[in-house]
Amino acid sequence: MPPTTPPASAPSGGPDDTPVQKDGRNKDCLGCRLIGSAAFIGLGAYTFISGQQQLRGQAFKEALTRSGARFGPVARRAGIHGVSACLIGLGVYRLLM
Repeated sequence: MPPTTPPASAPSGGPDDTPVQKDGRNKDCLGCRLIGSAAFIGLGAYTFISGQQQLRGQAFKEALTRSGARFGPVARRAGIHGVSACLIGLGVYRLLM
């Protein structure tokens, strides 16, 4: 006789064991929130700093004018600011919510 398996409706260690808030969202521990928010904020800061360094380089400006690119340095700067602001905002949201 084959061994019996537990019913699929009662998994052990599954989503039924996680704490849930009143509105139905999963609740994260403080360490998870801190690490996740630090990762987002760090990635946003890195994106901002490295993007600004690339935009300041003379070789970048020369390569951009030679290539005939559609978007100039102003649009690229706006893109870098937008991406880094979104990542930092996600980090703050992750920390507070």
